[in-house]
Amino acid sequence: MKIRGFEVVSEGFRIHKDKEIKLPRRATNHSSGYDFYSPVKIIIPPHESVLVMSDIKAYMQSDEELLMFPRSGLGIKGIIIRNTIGKIDSDYYSNIKNDGNIGISIWNTTDNPFVIEEGDRVCQGSFYKYL
Repeated sequence: MKIRGFEVVSEGFRIHKDKEIKLPRRATNHSSGYDFYSPVKIIIPPHESVLVMSDIKAYMQSDEELLMFPRSGLGIKGIIIRNTIGKIDSDYYSNIKNDGNIGISIWNTTDNPFVIEEGDRVCQGSFYKYL
C-alpha cells in the first residue's frame, strides 16, 4: 500500500519527454521538505514568472496535502514561487486533465535575468495532515 510519495506522470502527460525526471527527495534524514528539481534550463526575465511543469505527481492519504515552499537560498536572491505557497490536494493525483502533473510558477522579483540550470533545486514540498 502506498502511503505518500512521488511518481513520474504517465507518458501521455509528460511535458519534458526527452528528459530524465529526478523525483523529489529529502537532502538529509532530518530535512522536512522534499527538494524539487528543474527538469530543464530556465531563463527568467526580470519581474516575470515562468511556469515549469515538473512531470511529477504526488500521492498521499485522503486527509493530507502537499505544500510547496520557495527554497530559502533562492528567496534571498529574489527568486520565489509566484503564489508563495503552492497547495496540492490528495485528489489531484492522477486527475484526468494532466495526471496530477505539478506545475511550479517561479517568479524573478529582481532587475536582472535569472538562470536556473537543469537539475537545480527550485522549491521544496512537505506533506501535512489536516482536520
